[in-house]
Amino acid sequence: MFEHATSTDVLVVGGGMAGLAGALALRENGANVTLVERAPEFGEVGAGLQMAPNASRVLKRWGLLEKALEIGVQPKHLVFRDALTGEELTRQTLGGEFAERYGAPYVVIHRSDLHRVLLEGCEAAGVTLVNDVTVESVETVNGRGVARTAGGTDYEADVVIAADGLKSALRPLVSDDEPVSSAYVAYRGTVPITEDTPKADLEDVIVYLGPDCHLVQYPLRKGELLNTVAVFKSPSFERGEEQYGGVDELEAAYEDCVPQVQAALKNLATGIRWPMYDREPIENWVAGRMVLMGDAAHPMLQYLAQGACQALEDAAALQDASSGTVFAEDGVHPGAWETAIREFNDVRAARTARVQRTARVWGESWHVAGLGRTLRNLLFKSRKDNDFQYNDWLYGQHGDGVPAVDAPSIAASRVPA
Repeated sequence: MFEHATSTDVLVVGGGMAGLAGALALRENGANVTLVERAPEFGEVGAGLQMAPNASRVLKRWGLLEKALEIGVQPKHLVFRDALTGEELTRQTLGGEFAERYGAPYVVIHRSDLHRVLLEGCEAAGVTLVNDVTVESVETVNGRGVARTAGGTDYEADVVIAADGLKSALRPLVSDDEPVSSAYVAYRGTVPITEDTPKADLEDVIVYLGPDCHLVQYPLRKGELLNTVAVFKSPSFERGEEQYGGVDELEAAYEDCVPQVQAALKNLATGIRWPMYDREPIENWVAGRMVLMGDAAHPMLQYLAQGACQALEDAAALQDASSGTVFAEDGVHPGAWETAIREFNDVRAARTARVQRTARVWGESWHVAGLGRTLRNLLFKSRKDNDFQYNDWLYGQHGDGVPAVDAPSIAASRVPA
């Protein structure tokens, strides 16, 4: 901690996964960090998420991995099956050689639980957390970022981290693009695991692949809950309707699937559905003393389960970029933020663009029908357990955020990661 650092070193806009991770990372470097969130309380909606080793390594860096493991689950396998036949296509054992190769475990955890781990980490580290603040714009004045809010209060900082999500209010400072509809929607649900819950697969992440649909199941909270996600192509969403009043589309999407898949639909909460968007990758995330991160910078479809993972990678990369420039051995250099955020942008943009694009192709390969499905199944079945050539680019170690091995991508191979 540098005593002559100002009280407004860093302003983080957004209290989701990316914002909390970025705030914690820069606080770890010694910055005085203020995080503002527009909601009246901190919290995270949704159900479970998969935290691959590239993300759990970052939690390990910050001393938070054990807290995540206390409430999460380490599944034994990742298993892909054909939703029309139930046939197993491929599997990856997630312990042993996998965990050793990537230096951290594969963890499934409730979104709210991971959010709470990061929030408590920020509180313990001394991040200033402020609710009910809506930032409408940021400008750079005299070498500092000035955030204008709906309430009329200005926040001034050496750098502003815009982590305000898919529909970021600050992304227009660097791009005039809009979110891209995927035509797919998700229903999610978590239900208690009881004696009546089918005992098969309660220790694994199971993915059923069907034409224009898929379904994912895995345990949460030390095996107390079963998480189910159903994703399918929605005619009403293609028409522009984000929400839809009935469940007939959901039932129709899975009518040809095996009984295990149809039975799992009963676990879903059908009162709200989640329309799936991403954006086209952009190269520049910087405007003066503001930089985007997380979904504000690189929103992605969830087929690689990397949204939160890439947000954690962002935070680690920003921590690294600023530790040797802004926060150097000879003291704090606020003027070095320009160099630090540009380095962060340069390190992360190509990496996250690859993940965004690969997630799109990966989703396409999951949802093919006819001959495409036959060929996909043959490719999947040709892959053996612990064949890492298609995983290394995504999970491999090089510091805490950059892959060590530039192996063939899934986009090129269409073989499961």
